[in-house]
Amino acid sequence: MDNLITFSITVFTGFFAITNPISNMTVFVSLTQGLNKEVKNNINKRSNIIAFIIVTVFVLLGKFIFELFNISIPAFKITGGILIFFIGFEMLQSKPSTVKRIKNVDIDEDIAVSPLAIPILAGPGTIVTAMNFVAKVETIEIMLVIGIFGFMSILSYYTFKLSNVIVKIVGNNVISVIGKIMGLIIAIIGTGMVINGIKLSFNLMS
Repeated sequence: MDNLITFSITVFTGFFAITNPISNMTVFVSLTQGLNKEVKNNINKRSNIIAFIIVTVFVLLGKFIFELFNISIPAFKITGGILIFFIGFEMLQSKPSTVKRIKNVDIDEDIAVSPLAIPILAGPGTIVTAMNFVAKVETIEIMLVIGIFGFMSILSYYTFKLSNVIVKIVGNNVISVIGKIMGLIIAIIGTGMVINGIKLSFNLMS
């Protein structure tokens, strides 16, 4: 039981850092500026549902994908860790991640799919993080990962829904600081994945 609680906290922390609802909230505000409340809500709902479906598919089919493309767990952890570290490093420098952001987006309801669902909510970093959590676990842990990301999707939905109010109350400076903290956590998670991958490669796991 204690292991499941620790696992759940680790998964939640990883997802919260990589999806970063507070930082993504400012992206949502800028992308939906000028749209009426009903359209904003539709975009918000669709983007989070699509992101949840994408991550769930990768979580459930992760092992099959590994076998299909003959991907080893150590190689996945090392490559995924480098990718996640890169995203965190860019956030620490206050740069919009080139892995997560798309330029020149048309402002219509299609933004629910891209760039909001992909790659902002369910980008490469999120997918890699999710698949890393289920790389060597039992069915109960897989269900926990899906449930926790579902909770993150609900959290993102309400954060986006209250985005204008939150930005006014908190302020852009505080959001920027939170973004840097999340960037540090993401970079640490990425480093940990690389270390674990190297340990697995050389059978150094204790």
